[in-house]
Amino acid sequence: MSGIYIHIPFCKQACHYCDFHFSTTMGKKEAMVLALQTELALRKEEFETEVVETIYFGGGTPSVLDLDEIEAIIATVYQNYKVSENPEITLEANPDDLIFTDSERSSGTNIFSAYRNLGINRLSIGIQSFFEEDLKFMNRAHNAIEAENCLQEATKHFDNISIDLIYGVPGMTNERWERNIEKALSFDLPHISSYALTVEPKTALANFIKKGSVAPLDDEAAQSHYDILTTKLAKAGYVCYEISNFGKPDYFSKNNTAYWQGKKYIGIGPSAHSYDGKNRAWNVRNNAKYMKAIAEGQLPMEIETLSKTDRYNEYIMTGLRTIWGVSLLRVENDFGKNRLEYLLQQARKYLEQDLLHIQDDVLLVTRNGKFLTDGIAADLFMVNLDTETSSA
Repeated sequence: MSGIYIHIPFCKQACHYCDFHFSTTMGKKEAMVLALQTELALRKEEFETEVVETIYFGGGTPSVLDLDEIEAIIATVYQNYKVSENPEITLEANPDDLIFTDSERSSGTNIFSAYRNLGINRLSIGIQSFFEEDLKFMNRAHNAIEAENCLQEATKHFDNISIDLIYGVPGMTNERWERNIEKALSFDLPHISSYALTVEPKTALANFIKKGSVAPLDDEAAQSHYDILTTKLAKAGYVCYEISNFGKPDYFSKNNTAYWQGKKYIGIGPSAHSYDGKNRAWNVRNNAKYMKAIAEGQLPMEIETLSKTDRYNEYIMTGLRTIWGVSLLRVENDFGKNRLEYLLQQARKYLEQDLLHIQDDVLLVTRNGKFLTDGIAADLFMVNLDTETSSA
């Protein structure tokens, strides 16, 4: 499986917590779409022998694109790449972009049917919260009514829908968080992604906390929210197949699963990342520089060749976050006996604390360890073991 990620670097407004690359100025949107199409064509040889099984529009806010712009990008993929018969095509969308008029509703010509006609078969909707106070705190572009209304309509037209929810928001009680989850469950959605609010450098949230206008985030509250989340979703039949992702059977994100399992993907657009199994590359995080380079027929990217230790560390991080865990046999075969011995030595204390366990020669986090996964993984990393490249 191979995938194509397309970064749409535009948003109506900046969320206070977000550090993704985007612009709130839409004046260059048409030129950016042309640049994205050009980059797709320039890089087709990278996937000459690959079959694309997932196309993912991320951002930013892809739902700010006009229908003809989305259609043009999808057509460019099909013109330049081998695409599977039924690829997963996901569009990230905000609720305020999915509201339509009564006349559109009665005529059946609405945004959802239009998306389906373009080949989009999966929506990822940025709900974040069903409560107005949370949405205002985050500076989201939609309100609580739009959050519910868009899902009421979306579920009539799409079977494969995911929503995002954020926990650990200052002032969010356990009761309000439970009500958020229950509201999500009332729509019978097949997939939910849920993330703890984090403070990223240079964001408005970081500035608010620094000035004292917002209290520092409460890790204990976030862990309590996560425990509530995993318990309620498990009872509702969702599988926590990655620390922050919960899906009903047959509804795991194929795009994201491919990332976690180390499959190849191409990232198109400013700031987008790519991976071919040995090298990681990323485009310049600047719209103007990106478009200028592409117009000149150049790829504005940096490339890093991963050493064996780099690849080991990435496998530990991604593996522990998923239900597939870390295969001890793969560690030994792909990265060497010394790394396996190091892994088992570092893991011993977490095994004793019931934060990790080994089942069928696979290292997995326990329920008690899930919220701590990133910290545990970091402690299992190897640092400066070697200077060899990925060919070693």
